[in-house]
Amino acid sequence: MEALLTMLIPLSIWDPFIAVGSAIMQPLYWVVSGILVLFHSLWSPLFGPDNGWTWALSIVSLTVLIRILLIPLFVKQIKSSRAMQLLQPKVRELQKKYGHDREKLGQETMKLYKEHNANPLASCLPLLLQSPIFIALFRVLDGAARTDAQGNPIARGHWLEVNPELVRSLNEATIFGARISDTFVKAGFDHGITSVHIVTIVLILAMTATLFVTQLQLMRKNMPPEALTGPFAQQQKMMLYLFPLIFAIGGINFPVGVLIYWFASNLWTMGQQFYVIRRNPAPGTPAYDAWEERRKHKGKALVAAEPEPAPEPSAPTASRVVRQQPRKQPRSRR
Repeated sequence: MEALLTMLIPLSIWDPFIAVGSAIMQPLYWVVSGILVLFHSLWSPLFGPDNGWTWALSIVSLTVLIRILLIPLFVKQIKSSRAMQLLQPKVRELQKKYGHDREKLGQETMKLYKEHNANPLASCLPLLLQSPIFIALFRVLDGAARTDAQGNPIARGHWLEVNPELVRSLNEATIFGARISDTFVKAGFDHGITSVHIVTIVLILAMTATLFVTQLQLMRKNMPPEALTGPFAQQQKMMLYLFPLIFAIGGINFPVGVLIYWFASNLWTMGQQFYVIRRNPAPGTPAYDAWEERRKHKGKALVAAEPEPAPEPSAPTASRVVRQQPRKQPRSRR
């Protein structure tokens, strides 16, 4: 089975690309290793420097830091995706009108996107910017899992190179009995199903489930009914099942630490998207209808909570006015 999995997605196919881009990746190794060492020093007093949870929380902290830095791009991605969805009926009209002229159709489509500030590439920006960090973390953990001729783990990144004891700690750290630097494929089946297999499968399932839910809530809650038909909608539906499948298959080659990073990142995306859809939904969507319903209930609650104004005192009526009689002055004696 191990040979079958290795043949399915052999990690060696990446080696030429990694070798070519090694010099380019060195600054990212420096950054990733520095952030890991920084968070490791912060979590060490709680769990100990060699505890697996110290390294796992360091990876999660790295994920949170990266996602906080990407919040502006995520907001831009949401707005662009929303604009793309709302423009699909107009795009279909252009396809009917200029379907015979591909060049004219492309020009009019791009003109439409430009007028409504919709960028088809904006939805890919967060993923594209995360990819170098993901690859750098993969290489750092993969190096810690490997050993050189002397049997020492391979340090990648300046901050791990100058701290070889941390590289060995990262190599040997475990959570639930699985080393953070191990992968499903490398664990093998010589000793049957091990804790590495169980932990990686659980993380892969959690990673794919969060990715699936994230895409599903975007399609069901924040897309108008007219945007759920046509080529763009079919493409979105295909991605809904294709992306989780790709991550599920590819996850068998990821170290446990990388799976922790990707699961934490997907979990952050799911929560962040839920918050944005709930607070700022696209018009004409189920999320927008729910948002308006909440506003109505909130408005009624505020009106019911306001105290009734006290009645103003009425002006005195004529019957209530008591006329004061003039007093009779005593007559003076002469």
